[in-house]
Amino acid sequence: MQQLGDDYKFPPPQSATKEGIVAVGGDLNPLRILEAYKNGIFPWFSDDENLMWWSPDPRMILFPEKIKISKSFKSFLKKNEYRVSFNENFEDVIESCSNIKRVNQKGTWITNGLKQSFIKLHEMGYAHSVEVWQNGVIIGGLYGLDLGNIFCGESMFSVKSNASKVGLYFLCQELKRNNYRFIDCQVPSQHLSSLGAVEISRDNFLKKLFNQNF
Repeated sequence: MQQLGDDYKFPPPQSATKEGIVAVGGDLNPLRILEAYKNGIFPWFSDDENLMWWSPDPRMILFPEKIKISKSFKSFLKKNEYRVSFNENFEDVIESCSNIKRVNQKGTWITNGLKQSFIKLHEMGYAHSVEVWQNGVIIGGLYGLDLGNIFCGESMFSVKSNASKVGLYFLCQELKRNNYRFIDCQVPSQHLSSLGAVEISRDNFLKKLFNQNF
């Protein structure tokens, strides 16, 4: 793995270690983060002083038109119990994502430094949020980075049943309307797989990212 310097250049994602680490060090300048995502690399660490940059193999992606919706969830959507918005409160969403307790996970990878960088990216027009509301309170949502026709999902949270799933569903509808190609889900998970996300090799992911043989 490579130690990053002052410039924003990254080594090829294919040079990653077996675990998926491409490089260490550098900083959390929003422009560096943006360059990383453009090259199929993302930051993932628990300490702002020890930055790590990843491109694991395999990766997971979700085609917006292929999200899986159960009959019970369709029925839930028809009730219109929740209101969904886009970019109404990015800071609350990323804060909630960093604070939510997750099964088998100690602490969070959404450090203060990373939060501030993504808030900057939001102000620059690259990072976006989806908010799910009930009675004027945000009860779920997600955020990620927009590469133009690919959305890189970062994290989602839910404090009420189906809230994050509702956010993801409406995000997929919005991405479909705007001809986005896929959502980068980064690391494979059973939950995302149940929603229609598929596991692909890093090489295949990079081809899709760079729109080669797509």
